[in-house]
Amino acid sequence: MDITAGRKTFQNVGKINLLVGKNGAGKSTWLRTLDDQSHELPNLGIVRYVTPERGGVLNYEGGVETNLQNQNWVASVRRQNQASNFRQIAVSEFRRLETLVLRKIERDKPTRENLEITFDTTVATINRLLDNIEIVRSDNAGFVVRNRGATSNRDNITLSSGESELITLAIEILAFAYQSEDHVGKNNYLLLDEPDVHLHPDLQQRLMHLLVNAIEEREIVAFIATHSTPIIGALSDVANTTVGFLTSGTSVIKFHAIEDSLRKVLPIFGAHPLSNVFNSKPILLVEGEDDERIWQQAARTSQGKVNVWPCAAGDKQSLDDYENQVNSIASAIYENAQAYSLRDRDEEPYEIDDKPIVKRMRLHCRAAENLILSDDVLEFLGVDWPSMKTAIEDWLSKFTNHQQFAAMKAFQESGYDRSQSDLKELRNVLMMLAGSQKPWEVAVGQAIAGLLNARMFFGADSLPSYLGSKLVDTLDLKRRSRFPSRTERNT
Repeated sequence: MDITAGRKTFQNVGKINLLVGKNGAGKSTWLRTLDDQSHELPNLGIVRYVTPERGGVLNYEGGVETNLQNQNWVASVRRQNQASNFRQIAVSEFRRLETLVLRKIERDKPTRENLEITFDTTVATINRLLDNIEIVRSDNAGFVVRNRGATSNRDNITLSSGESELITLAIEILAFAYQSEDHVGKNNYLLLDEPDVHLHPDLQQRLMHLLVNAIEEREIVAFIATHSTPIIGALSDVANTTVGFLTSGTSVIKFHAIEDSLRKVLPIFGAHPLSNVFNSKPILLVEGEDDERIWQQAARTSQGKVNVWPCAAGDKQSLDDYENQVNSIASAIYENAQAYSLRDRDEEPYEIDDKPIVKRMRLHCRAAENLILSDDVLEFLGVDWPSMKTAIEDWLSKFTNHQQFAAMKAFQESGYDRSQSDLKELRNVLMMLAGSQKPWEVAVGQAIAGLLNARMFFGADSLPSYLGSKLVDTLDLKRRSRFPSRTERNT
């Protein structure tokens, strides 16, 4: 469905909707617009906006509970970027949650007849989020906090920010979920603004699991503003979850279902919203798993000097979609982001245009398999091209019935064009003829890493020439050697 409020339009809204963007892009503004202009929303039940900076202490304060009766006061506090007594509100909200749960048990016969369901069941749901502490119901303060297994109470001031965040957010989500049951047949909106603040990635995932369980069978639409890839990753397999990428100045956000390409590239964008791993180790999109193994080996052998994080798209047709996903995510999360994409050349022109963030490249040779016969890889394998050519001639004379004979014969009839012949079927035969038992991807990856330290060949059949000048320059593979001039490459 589409939603419009305050001149802002949300298109293709799902059950859970992730709003991703850099700081200052306007994520909070978009969510507060839904809250402020909720009267414009169709078939509205209730709306709850949870502010990004949630201050205070997990203590019960009678004055806060009194103020909770004033809905204008509550709404005003929640809409602030920094709510100084948010956690005190959550403690009072816990008392309301208890009432809501007990009322459900009272009026819902199947729930009432299941004697294992009590309010302690809900408390246990919150406690499953926590490793070292637990909340325990209290007559005076709603709940107290204890170390797990202890009988004495903790001073809530000593709790970590993460522990306080988990408890308060869990209470907020669960209370809203139960409250929504009083608005059956309506659209109820839960607006979570950066719930990842102060939370370790593992705890972010636990909180998202609680959210999914709380709203999946209730008439609730959730919007989550975040730049946390763990949150996106935790929800990537949840049905009817969408993601929208926000840039400054837009008035329309189109949400998209999370597809395989997005699931695969997400982990590469860093395990924590404060991580800058994406900029320090740019993603390198490649066609398939063979290419991915080549560049994983190159990065590993070079001890990180080949500074990329390979990601296989599966095939050439999928690369364009992956590039678009990377463009969307990186522009919404990172400043000055960079990413790379590498295709086989096949029969295409060598030149290819870049996208805004993704630098796109093709190999200068036909495909990755042709790299095996470059001078640098052959030397790494302990042979040279004249001896390799002799071995091929001998093989052709002896194995006329081999299933790869026709492909090898075509290579011979091409004049042994090492760069542009189709060698995909011959890669294992070529490695055997070179006398190597290494997987070909490993050998090529190790030879690429060797460009940084070993003697580099020059000429049209050198490894740098096969990789292409754009790739060599981009990844700085000529760090200790001079890249051949165009004249040298053509000799």
